[in-house]
Amino acid sequence: MITRLGKVIASGARAYWVCPLVEENEDLDVAAAQERYDMLKMFFGERVGLVHGKMKGPDKDAAMAAFAAGRTQILCATTVIEVGVDVPEATIIVIEHAERFGLSQIHQLRGRVGRGPGASVCLLLYKAPLGDVAQARIEILRATEDGFLIAEEDLKLRGEGEVLGTRQSGAPGFKLADLSVHGGLLPLARDAAQTIVAAQPNLDGANGEAIRTLLHLFEREEAIRLIEAG
Repeated sequence: MITRLGKVIASGARAYWVCPLVEENEDLDVAAAQERYDMLKMFFGERVGLVHGKMKGPDKDAAMAAFAAGRTQILCATTVIEVGVDVPEATIIVIEHAERFGLSQIHQLRGRVGRGPGASVCLLLYKAPLGDVAQARIEILRATEDGFLIAEEDLKLRGEGEVLGTRQSGAPGFKLADLSVHGGLLPLARDAAQTIVAAQPNLDGANGEAIRTLLHLFEREEAIRLIEAG
């Protein structure tokens, strides 16, 4: 990799090297951007720049400007470069510990290269053995560059989270529904529920009794208690 990077920057191109953390965390065993920056400088000297989220704004801007202008040719970075960075001369991005990134996030990072006429490469480094989800992420990324397909697969891998809650990933807790298949029914169900609660706030009558039965069957007694509490 170091040899390849040397050839790339000798031709005038540029490269990103992305690390997941700013500082070394021994518990997670991930590479720190600062540590990787120091290593790369041993090979490429002042042609290496560094940018991460803990830097002050002017320092980050200066590091990005130096890379865009070609004063540095390798930019060691955290995910602060995920969006809003456009350097057409950048043709290689190395993403270290790729197994720790989300699928959509890697796709966004990969979009930092391939913005110019030169052939571009995204190189994912990971620590084996990979778990099933991490393996699936990498296989999907190798198979497609379609952002819509990647977002759909990311949803399947992460889970939808909660529709009426704060969790943004994981199983949503539906007993029967699959959000990717039945998502169009949610607005209808919400409108029907709002209509019934507005007309029968205490869930009285036959409709109310039917809803109470459904809530019990689907283990949503908490909803009944909230309704009764007003």
